[in-house]
Amino acid sequence: MYHTIKKLIILSILLFIITSCNNSKKETIPVTDWSYAQNYYLENITYALTYLDSLELVGINGEKSKTYFTLSREAFKKAEPYASYLNPEVGHRTNGPALPVYKEDSGKIIKPVGYQKIEESIYENETSLEDFKQELYVTKGMLSVLKKGIEKRELNAQRFFIATHQQLFRIVSLAISGFDTPVSHLGINETIVSLESLQTVYNNTIQNIIDSKNKSLDTEFQNNILKAIEFINNNTDFDMFDRFTFTRDYMNPITRNWVEIRRTSQLWEPINTEPFNFDAPTFFENNSFNLNYFTPAINKNPTQKQIKLGEKLFSDPMLSANGNMACVTCHIPSKGYADGLAVNLDNERKPLERNTPSLINTAFQQSFFLDGRSKTLLDQISLVFKNNKEFNTNVHEFSNAILEDSSYIKLFKEAYGQVPKKNTAVIKAISSYISTLNGFNSKFDKNIRGEENTYTEEEKLGYNLFMGKALCATCHFIPLTNGTVPPFFNETEKEVIGVPETADNKKLDDDLGFYWRYNEDLHKGMFKTPSIRNAEITGPYMHNGVYKTLEEVIEFYNLGGGGGLGFDLEHQTLPFDELNLTEKEQASLVAFMKTLTDNNVSSNYN
Repeated sequence: MYHTIKKLIILSILLFIITSCNNSKKETIPVTDWSYAQNYYLENITYALTYLDSLELVGINGEKSKTYFTLSREAFKKAEPYASYLNPEVGHRTNGPALPVYKEDSGKIIKPVGYQKIEESIYENETSLEDFKQELYVTKGMLSVLKKGIEKRELNAQRFFIATHQQLFRIVSLAISGFDTPVSHLGINETIVSLESLQTVYNNTIQNIIDSKNKSLDTEFQNNILKAIEFINNNTDFDMFDRFTFTRDYMNPITRNWVEIRRTSQLWEPINTEPFNFDAPTFFENNSFNLNYFTPAINKNPTQKQIKLGEKLFSDPMLSANGNMACVTCHIPSKGYADGLAVNLDNERKPLERNTPSLINTAFQQSFFLDGRSKTLLDQISLVFKNNKEFNTNVHEFSNAILEDSSYIKLFKEAYGQVPKKNTAVIKAISSYISTLNGFNSKFDKNIRGEENTYTEEEKLGYNLFMGKALCATCHFIPLTNGTVPPFFNETEKEVIGVPETADNKKLDDDLGFYWRYNEDLHKGMFKTPSIRNAEITGPYMHNGVYKTLEEVIEFYNLGGGGGLGFDLEHQTLPFDELNLTEKEQASLVAFMKTLTDNNVSSNYN
């Protein structure tokens, strides 16, 4: 008995020692003090307010008006990552387009406010003193709201990494395109401010962790920021700035570093509720975006069998009441899931109202149909089912006619456990299939990622024009090239551009677009901004298919849209001025757009 107890005591001591040794070898979780970063953001949002106070004192035409405006914007850019992360709506409004906003709850139209409207006022001098003071008052109010958010909500690892990711995207998509500062073109220099700000916050928060775990990564990241800043300092002209080279050779290395820094820090594991895939090394990968973020909750994470069922249903005309119309009737795979027609025909062989949009990458939107009448892909498909000019079937009754193909019984049971009694399961399956039709392996993608070096000088010039002088990317946001607004991707923009009725550009088209929703003049002729990926194979173009070639489309924008053509368009969202693009520049834009072709999407779900 004594020996047994003694052995047990010795064994317990040995286990304690072994456990202690093992525990001592475990890597401790690093603890980071985020107070410096939070104070940095708070201090700079305060500076942004102070400089607007100074701008108000000197007035709209003061000697230092532009100086104070510039300083306020720079301070805002330093605070923007955290301020706008905490309050996306106010953050975007503070630094969003200088356009009136329709308030759905009240039916009121709010005048343009924010930095971009103040910029117009002090650079173009077309604003009354009273309106200018109101712009400042409202903008300072929004900044104060953002400031309170920073004061009240404690910075942590998750908020820091998401906010920084968003700011890096702003640089690539918004700052260098002129979206942030369309009149003054301060966005190029503000990119330096954003990069220096990132470096400052990094050095005072997690740099010691990265340095201790992977010194070479820390050194490389610091050097890449310095190289990017040096590149900008040597290329300051807005129209001549080489955005292609800057993105491929300077920003992409920084984003690759940032992904590794986050992993190395072990401070935060990415969540699946944001639009980004935080493990994608650049913003131009096949998987840079989180498809689930854009998918309705009731249809997330479909199985491969549900997708396969959806693919078969997509081509089945038995879904329509008269058995002569399927999804593929208007969305032909070889034509980029468009149809090559100005408008397709309805189930009685009469012309439909509008041009058929491509389905490639259509999942990455928050608005569907050209007039924006559906908020989800599921709703869009449902309306096709119910439309008496298209499928003309009841969503709540199953289309039994398709069961003439007995293979459906097996497919439905494998996908959903039973043959459904409603078409809602059919619609979900089709939606799941369409959501796989995503293409990010075009010539452009491969070149911007640095996987190949096949871009011509003409194509490179076209991209730089698209992102700069031609203003295309201020509506067709890179890299999706649609109107879903970065970096939050919670809305898809609609624009009034003044499309003509015929290609001779003599008369405004009478399609009122989004006007149907509120009968508000502001929305007359307003249509959703589509993606221009695969534009080479998805013509003809515009909501009415009025233009047969990309050259005609570019010429329309070069002339200033409908307003430039002389149409009465009080609420056009494009600048009325001509872009003054040369023939060479217009040809280069077309050449670039053709590099966005990637129609090899049919087997993406395999």
